[in-house]
Amino acid sequence: MERWINSLMDTLGAPGAGVAIALENLFPPIPSEVILPLAGFASATGRMSLTAALLWTLAGSVIGALALYGAGAALGRDRMVSLAVRLPLVKAADIERTEAWFARHGTKAVFFGRMIPVFRSLISVPAGIERMPLPLFLVLTTAGSAIWNTAFVLAGYALGDNWADVTRYVSLYSTAVLVTAAGAVVVFVAVRLLRPGTGARRSG
Repeated sequence: MERWINSLMDTLGAPGAGVAIALENLFPPIPSEVILPLAGFASATGRMSLTAALLWTLAGSVIGALALYGAGAALGRDRMVSLAVRLPLVKAADIERTEAWFARHGTKAVFFGRMIPVFRSLISVPAGIERMPLPLFLVLTTAGSAIWNTAFVLAGYALGDNWADVTRYVSLYSTAVLVTAAGAVVVFVAVRLLRPGTGARRSG
């Protein structure tokens, strides 16, 4: 992974870091906590300017988020509900509760979600499905991404040859987030199996 990112930045410079971050939004297993500190280190060694690294990685974040927002908007609510209620253990009421939650907390979810591994990418899809106003989505995505990206690029810039230390520390944070999410899924499944309910599902 590191070699591929390095090769991309060697070939394209700062735009290569932006391309890598855009792909990270579309394919969450590509970790931003590797790309961003590496871009900072590349800036420290003179391979690109620090300003260019910050601007291009921010542009990549926004472009990737817009692509997923567009996918959510194209999917649409009716199609999403139709697909979701076909999943085992999922009820129409679950979709309605999720929609109500997003209506109340969507702005915070999009902003702070940009700073949570994996969810930083996925949060753009429900924003598109729920048709969050595009200008608001852009402002929230740009602001949240700017904070996340700047912190990691500057850390890589400051640490120099030790930029990989950032990745090691953040991997603990990422693991904690994923374990928490997995635990929530397990609890949901356990509760649903123990109390399956009798309510009829509503079709899309």
